[in-house]
Amino acid sequence: MGYLTLIWAFFVLGIVQISTTDGDTSITGPEVNGEGDLMSVSAAHFMPVAASAPEAHKSGYYFSLSLSSSFPEDLEVSDYCLNLLRIFGERYVTYVNCSVSYARPVKMCEKCYMNYSDLRDIYNNISSESTGPGNESCYDSLVRSDRLMLVYMLDSSLKEIWSVASCSNCLTKNETALSNDTLNFLAVLNISLSCFEKQQQGNYSELCKECKAPYRRLSVLYSEMEKNHTLCIDLEDAMNVTRRLWSKKYGCSFPREETVPVIAVSGFMLFLPVIFYLSSFLHSEQKKRKLIHPKRAKSNHSLMNIQDKFS
Repeated sequence: MGYLTLIWAFFVLGIVQISTTDGDTSITGPEVNGEGDLMSVSAAHFMPVAASAPEAHKSGYYFSLSLSSSFPEDLEVSDYCLNLLRIFGERYVTYVNCSVSYARPVKMCEKCYMNYSDLRDIYNNISSESTGPGNESCYDSLVRSDRLMLVYMLDSSLKEIWSVASCSNCLTKNETALSNDTLNFLAVLNISLSCFEKQQQGNYSELCKECKAPYRRLSVLYSEMEKNHTLCIDLEDAMNVTRRLWSKKYGCSFPREETVPVIAVSGFMLFLPVIFYLSSFLHSEQKKRKLIHPKRAKSNHSLMNIQDKFS
């Protein structure tokens, strides 16, 4: 019996050894440590060995974490709407680049109004109820399909800038060209700046003398346009720069006609306290005289009575 058991043990051990040499993924029996305790089976025997990225991609271990571009047909955006979105992005970038290029000195309204008009046209097509084939509307799929409403917010931000800059005041009603008032102002402005450039090489006193008439004309025109609400940020900034050149850089000045009434009113207000105190003083002196006069009259009357008695 002892020999048979020993032979059977060697036979089982040989089978286990053969199975371990055939493949790395086979699981061997538990090992026994020096103290006779069973050692836990390594977890590596139960898990596949991590491979390199290219090998893992080939073997299918790694999966893409990006969102799938395939959605149900009723949730997909049509090619027509995607094309409108692409055009909107291109025109948006074009207008923003133009605005940044003419941010200093400010010429956004003058130079970028055509880009803004193109942007408005494409957004109107997106937000229209029926523009595409088969009266298809892209407003729901491109503007209202998510909580952020990114297309709407991008368009609203530029509309707010355009409104704050009052660019419409410098354009025609359909905003396709500069208005006549704007063109006239730019022409007068160029005359003044040309005079500055011509005379600044010499003495500034000559510049103030020679450029006084065109600068005065420009100031009067600006005041009229300000009253008529036909100014935009371009003209306001241009006038501010011209005034700084005239007064600070060249040290020129001339009395403005509208300052005469201001000076007269200011002088009158300054003399009001003097007039008030002077009138108060004269009035009080008059009262004193009225009070003293009856006393003198009474004393004279009593003196006459005394003289009558003695007489």
